[in-house]
Amino acid sequence: MKLSLFNLGKLMLIAGLFFSCQKPENNWYEHAINTAESQLAQAAEMYTPANNPRSVYPDGKVRLCHVRDWTTGFFPGSLWYAYELTGNPAMKQKAIDYTLALDSIKYFTHTHDLGFMLYCSYGNAYRLTKEDTYKNTLIRGAQSLISRYNENVGCIRSWDFGDWQYPVIVDNMMNLEFLMWTANTTSDKTYSDIATSHADITMANHFRDDYSSYHVVSYDTITGKTIEKQTHQGYSDESSWARGQAWGIYGYTMMYRFTKNPAYLQMAQNIASLIMNLESMPEDYIPYWDYNAPDIPNAPRDASAAAVTASALLELSELTKDGQAYFNYAENVLKSLSSPAYLAEAGENNFFILKHSVGALPNNSEVDTPINYADYYYLEALLRYKSIINK
Repeated sequence: MKLSLFNLGKLMLIAGLFFSCQKPENNWYEHAINTAESQLAQAAEMYTPANNPRSVYPDGKVRLCHVRDWTTGFFPGSLWYAYELTGNPAMKQKAIDYTLALDSIKYFTHTHDLGFMLYCSYGNAYRLTKEDTYKNTLIRGAQSLISRYNENVGCIRSWDFGDWQYPVIVDNMMNLEFLMWTANTTSDKTYSDIATSHADITMANHFRDDYSSYHVVSYDTITGKTIEKQTHQGYSDESSWARGQAWGIYGYTMMYRFTKNPAYLQMAQNIASLIMNLESMPEDYIPYWDYNAPDIPNAPRDASAAAVTASALLELSELTKDGQAYFNYAENVLKSLSSPAYLAEAGENNFFILKHSVGALPNNSEVDTPINYADYYYLEALLRYKSIINK
């Protein structure tokens, strides 16, 4: 009898729960993997490639994202991570199907988010299969990404909307991994030169004295000087938007991995210190959507910021001599995300893995809802955690 991916996922979840119940300890990690696999198996059967689940509307309807949506690469990426975590060949086939549907993105030049869109999908596909089809798409996509670079500013333009002259958002640090990978793969330093320039300019202009970051910095395209520093998704221009801090620590940890530039490591550690010593951080380590939200402790939490932070801290723990503190903090975050407060029950939550993320509260967009990038970085963190504890 041939099992569908949906039924196979259910059977594996039941088996995993059975065996975990035989152990005296609460095996939160195995339960997290089993739940994630079951949710993704059901989601992959429900949706179709190029119509990926993004989040959930307030009325309970799933928000789907089209191919050119900035979040479109996260669902295929999550399928690749699930395959890596479980070895389930049916999950691999779904990952292939959902990834190949995004091929046309390689020609897209109207956003900086090609790292999210292509590297999270095609990047994981190539990493796990080494097939040239994926590599060729990635290299062409990287060419599209660097077309947004301005030499006078020294950064890649983030958005093509709004009244800013040349907006660069802290999120853009996440797309630099795509360029660093391309430089290493093609031996073309153009990509790494652009990535390091962007990282250096962002480090100089995006961060305050306490290492919290502005969300948006706009530049003069002639002089390269900063014009204004604002927020678009945080509480205020001077507040610390939680996911912005997560993008920062992740981006500079990653850049240190590629370059071994001690300035990047120091920046990552400075941001980590801010997060880990935050007075407003709840006891369960899942931050409020903005560290300075006016309605704390009743402000919405952001599981996506927690997941990105946990993944970054796990990598940082392996790059520093005092890494145990970073590992311990990340482990606490993962245990909270894997608790019933944030981890969905199998078959619920519209088949998303995590609950309670925030997209852009000032715009009343995706508030206290599942979001696909929360799931993606949660799975990445689980993978990194597994790699560390198995050493």
